[in-house]
Amino acid sequence: MALPYMLKHKGFPGRLAGTDFQFVIRRPSKTGATKLAARERYADRKPADRRADNGFMKALWDNFGDQPFERGNLDAGRLSWLFNREVLPAQDPFDPEDYEALLVIDEARARASFPDAFEEQ
Repeated sequence: MALPYMLKHKGFPGRLAGTDFQFVIRRPSKTGATKLAARERYADRKPADRRADNGFMKALWDNFGDQPFERGNLDAGRLSWLFNREVLPAQDPFDPEDYEALLVIDEARARASFPDAFEEQ
């Protein structure tokens, strides 16, 4: 059985440096892409989780800016922490279980939620 097509985002960091927080996956799942679903971010999340969210948003912005991008090999779990808030579907209809689904960053909301991700270094 052939694996589904999945774009690999060259140059995108594989994980948050110095941690096990994964940003991308290596290969597509035989059963298809994991469904994207908005996860609730509670105020009492651990600082490490917050750093991972910030680092992932920075990587998204650095790689795609305000342009639509294909989900591809971006980790569904990490995307779900931002989905339907800072990262929105960029097409209608949107299939949350498709590696080729297009997403876009809601810049205003992302800047409000993760101001550090947009600082110039």
